Amino acid sequence: MLATSESASGHPTTCFSAADIVAAVFFAEMRYDPKQPQHPLADRFVLSKGHAAPLLYAAWAEAGFIPREELLQLRALTSDLEGHPTPRLPFVDVATGSLGQGLCAAVGMALNAGRIGSDYRTYVLMGDGEVAEGSVWESAAVAEFHKLDSLCAIVDVNALGQSRPTQYGHDMDAHRRRWAGFGWHTIVIDGHDMQQILDALAEARGTKQRPTAILARTLKGKGVSFMENAPNWHGKAVKKGDELQQALTELEAQLVPDADGGAIEITKPSATPTEERVVDTPPPSYTIGDAVATREAFGTALARLGASDSRVVALDADVKNSTFSERFEAAHPDRFYQCFIAEQAMIGAAMGLAARGATPFPSTFAAFLTRAADFIRMMAISRLNVKMVGSHSGVSIGEDGPSQMALEDLSMMSSQPNITVLYPSDAVCAEHLVVNASRHAGPVYIRTSRPKLPVIYDNNDTFPIGGCKVLRQSDNDKATVIGAGVTLYEALKAYDELHGRGVNIRVIDLYSVHPIDADTLIKAGRETGRLLTVEDHYLAGGIGDAVARAVAPAGLVVTRLAVREIPRSGKPDELLNKFGISAPHIVAAISS
Repeated sequence: MLATSESASGHPTTCFSAADIVAAVFFAEMRYDPKQPQHPLADRFVLSKGHAAPLLYAAWAEAGFIPREELLQLRALTSDLEGHPTPRLPFVDVATGSLGQGLCAAVGMALNAGRIGSDYRTYVLMGDGEVAEGSVWESAAVAEFHKLDSLCAIVDVNALGQSRPTQYGHDMDAHRRRWAGFGWHTIVIDGHDMQQILDALAEARGTKQRPTAILARTLKGKGVSFMENAPNWHGKAVKKGDELQQALTELEAQLVPDADGGAIEITKPSATPTEERVVDTPPPSYTIGDAVATREAFGTALARLGASDSRVVALDADVKNSTFSERFEAAHPDRFYQCFIAEQAMIGAAMGLAARGATPFPSTFAAFLTRAADFIRMMAISRLNVKMVGSHSGVSIGEDGPSQMALEDLSMMSSQPNITVLYPSDAVCAEHLVVNASRHAGPVYIRTSRPKLPVIYDNNDTFPIGGCKVLRQSDNDKATVIGAGVTLYEALKAYDELHGRGVNIRVIDLYSVHPIDADTLIKAGRETGRLLTVEDHYLAGGIGDAVARAVAPAGLVVTRLAVREIPRSGKPDELLNKFGISAPHIVAAISS
């Protein structure tokens, strides 16, 4: 109450509805070390209803990690006690506040407990309003499939949303039926009866082979007469003055003196974690000229990487035979997690796994990653070590048509400042980038292609993140053509055509889109006088924009060939030509 009033903003009422629950979880149930919030074997707590952040901060202050007076810095620019939790705080594993994400991440944390052979438990506190989000039920299905009995979801059913009563209000049987329908063990309780809360937590702990949902009937604003179960208080702090004093008087009257003088006994994790196995991954073994799709090289690389790094895990959305992640499953089945056709749940679980020390590689068709755009945004805020892989990019996939063609994925990924974006053109590059991505701190996106394309690099070539490859150059180049993936090969065809006419061009493989090698691009622009990008992507936000941003400080401009309209089905070569990104179009652009 004091923290939100001091900041003149926040959500005190949603904190009060869950205060009894959080008190029970933090001070009677969870095993953790208040001085080591990131202990690898400690129980985890995810505040999915992130607007109740002041409650989370108050719990950690009660545990002794935060000085109590710091709570009054809530939402201040100089404080890490933000309006919604982020991992700037060491006791926050994933950023929350975009509702419907906490359970997905909690699934990943529970999966990680199995990976490392730990009995740590994961608790996630949700609001009854947020369970309208489809991602909640995606993750509920995944949790049931994997029999995650170490996972306990607690739904704070306070019946009031932001603008109106929630979908089912206090109809606890309706809530129970939904969770039971997804195979969860369900327990309905009074969320303000401490004994019922404790009994439910004990029952959840004893439940095996399926996750538990504790459905707690609560009152929003509990304990303050003028706020309790009252509408129109969502997101409103109590103003200083008589109103605040009344609220404090009522709250203080409900305090119960501690029989032991205030000492809190928290059970700490006793075991020590096993050391992860990490050794060097050997280089790939291709022959120049072999026709190999980069999506296939990804699968090969991932399986090999899994043998050298026990932290590496793979997640799939029922396309493992197209992305070739099935090769990892065959080699390391205990670290392969099937999420079925539920991309939000897959990315959310990857976030939870990464938060607990794994290096997850979730993969699917790049077009379908757009379904998880909000999860990717929150992943960036959380600075998590997730390595996303999107296959079947661009019109080059051919006959499947525009619904399957990722033509906006580079834009979606590059718009987040801290997501590394990689785009291999051949199998050797793809394998090296998979390994480099695993070693890179922070989120990474790797874009792979469907067509089989010739191997052009030596197995021992290097592909540092932030670099590029100059494949053709001379002292009298008339222009520089920059491509990646399938368009690199179109650029090489254009080089051969123009070279036969006595015209030389420079060709650059932009395998690292973000970060980008601005120095090499500026040098090429100055030496050749002209820069042209060609990409199997829409015009906005792709390679062309990345290059233009990189060279703009040098006063250079970029000509861009990209897909400029909604495509259609057809043969890959037909589509590259129809939508203006084939070798003849490059030749025409250079010759104009």
